[in-house]
Amino acid sequence: MPESWFTPIDSYCERLGTAFWAEPLNAVTNGAFIAAALYAFVLWRRAGGRDWPALWLIAITFIVGTGSFLFHTFANRWSLLADVLPIAVFIYSYFLLAMVRYLNLGLVVAIAATLLFAAFNMSFGRLWFGILPGMTLNGSVGYLPAALALFAVGTVCQVSGVREAGRALLLAACVFALSLFFRSIDSTVCATMPAGTHFLWHVLNALVLFILMKAAIVHSSRKSPIHVQG
Repeated sequence: MPESWFTPIDSYCERLGTAFWAEPLNAVTNGAFIAAALYAFVLWRRAGGRDWPALWLIAITFIVGTGSFLFHTFANRWSLLADVLPIAVFIYSYFLLAMVRYLNLGLVVAIAATLLFAAFNMSFGRLWFGILPGMTLNGSVGYLPAALALFAVGTVCQVSGVREAGRALLLAACVFALSLFFRSIDSTVCATMPAGTHFLWHVLNALVLFILMKAAIVHSSRKSPIHVQG
């Protein structure tokens, strides 16, 4: 592995050095993702334990927590990939699942819609900075398409009569918007909050992923005699 992969990254208010525990709050709060994945796994088992797409989301959520922990402890280029790649996998996986499970699109159409969303996601940064140059939102711009997708798909679900899933997605969108706010102001509050606010991004995002996983499990179980309890 090239030496450049070990180049230190200092992106957050809490980090003041290169030590493993230089971001204790940012590191420890990744346990919220692990807790969300474990509780979702309990719900998955109660719902019959046969919903493999939902189990995939649960596994990815567990990996999100692990990867983010690695980044906020090692804080270098390779651990950054361990942080961002699982998040991207969850976003695209859930978008595809929503197209099929909530909107009842055929697999080919759902994949095409997911590819269009991916293209929008990858081009969004250029569009954003073309209109608002210099407004980086502390590196949060790349997550705005996911927030927009939650609001859009949640609204379409509501209009299409898939109200329970729509409410869940819109709730997740609101929580995600709040988590983006805390992620975006992390560097600006260092003078008054030395620990920053990035740890709240972790806690609220874990809640977002749990809401989404539970919605997927419940919506699947409503199509069978097995229902989620709790």
